Amino acid sequence: MTLDTSFFMLKSFESLTPHELYSILRLRNEVFVVEQNCVFQDADNKDQESTHLMYWKGLELIAYCRLLPQGLMYEEMSIGRVVSSPGSRGISAGKQLIAEAIDCCYQQFGKGPIRIGAQCYLINFYASFGFKTEGSVYLEDGIEHIEMVL
Repeated sequence: MTLDTSFFMLKSFESLTPHELYSILRLRNEVFVVEQNCVFQDADNKDQESTHLMYWKGLELIAYCRLLPQGLMYEEMSIGRVVSSPGSRGISAGKQLIAEAIDCCYQQFGKGPIRIGAQCYLINFYASFGFKTEGSVYLEDGIEHIEMVL
């Protein structure tokens, strides 16, 4: 593997290496806590039952999300903790991640609806994949969100 090679990696919680877990938690903290200035409990006891999709460029984790089975967050399967590193924005890493996450959800959990809790400023981004808003806007950790379903 060369240092500029980009690739996806999908793993259960138990199969994550310490380096991978640290990279995930570091990226989630960098964006959700520091950049978005949001103090919240990131470790919510859902990681252990989730599948983790990592997008690497060489040794750097540039984007990440977790895939949650039906019944863990919502009645439907879900994609959560979607994040891309500030240094990798503008190269379509987020778009590639979501396209891969949708495919991986279907592979992991079967064909069916996918429900997400989207930050409102990303409605158009998720709509470009076919997600439709459902319900009312709500505050989660001081940030406006809305549920969307594919």
